[in-house]
Amino acid sequence: MSKQDEITTVTGPWTQTLKGLQPIVCKEQHIPGSVNYSIRRFIRDEDNSAEDIGIVNYDYKGKSSDENGVKLRFCVAGNMYCSTDACQKCTSGNAKACAQSIPSYDMVAVDYSAPQLSQFANSKAHSTATDLLLRFNKKDSFQKNIPLCCKTRGVIEALVNHKYTGSLENIYVNAQLQMLLLYSMDWISDKAEVLSCRFLNSDVDREKITLARDILIQSIGQPITIKDLSRKVAMNECYLKKGFKEMYGTTIFDFYQNQRMEHAKYLLYEKGLNVTDVSMMLGYSSISHFSTAFKKQTGLKPCELLLR
Repeated sequence: MSKQDEITTVTGPWTQTLKGLQPIVCKEQHIPGSVNYSIRRFIRDEDNSAEDIGIVNYDYKGKSSDENGVKLRFCVAGNMYCSTDACQKCTSGNAKACAQSIPSYDMVAVDYSAPQLSQFANSKAHSTATDLLLRFNKKDSFQKNIPLCCKTRGVIEALVNHKYTGSLENIYVNAQLQMLLLYSMDWISDKAEVLSCRFLNSDVDREKITLARDILIQSIGQPITIKDLSRKVAMNECYLKKGFKEMYGTTIFDFYQNQRMEHAKYLLYEKGLNVTDVSMMLGYSSISHFSTAFKKQTGLKPCELLLR
């Protein structure tokens, strides 16, 4: 999809606003079987403004079709851009107080396929509205505007502003895109955010769960047990597992495996590494164990992805 086609599909009323503008930030990924995205930032004239937009496209192509998918499109005005990498105000999250910062338009487009979404659905008999959507049991395509809450804005700003490069960027962006999906599904399914785990009403305990997620992301190549993870964040194992599932909509193991396999796709497809090197980098004891895990998570053998 070309830049202009993507802008037109995403924005509607933003089409004329962004027409002809060249992005100052452009990051994208197009890996078969992976979450594909485009992140762009444009300089905004201070005299021009546009209403923030969030759109979800739920595409139903047929029962058991791998062409089913969810597309998220966001356009945000009012963020600030600073071209100075080492700017202390900007790196501390205070870009609006930086004299060198300029206003920007930020655009994020993300495509999730049906196989990727199904792994987050509850496989038990009791299914929520969200589970039915993730499994594409709703047999009608639809488009819906979704509000940009502070959490969603935070993820979008993190995607545009982060300074990671290479493998670390891939790991970081994949984790943020999962959070973007989680926050968006709350609105897609008209589900109010209700925390069933009472202990998550505590800021301290929520911060521990968030820290656990960050440690998992940083440990992609060094497998960590739930027992060790609970010690690192000083939280009971049972609470940690329940709280993680409540906050992120998936188990610790499934989240970790998903992040590892997404990174494996990147290393195989984008970096051109061989299966042996990738299995070692991700901490697998043998190529066969890695290949089995990859096939289970993606439906493909590692070598099959290399042939695409």
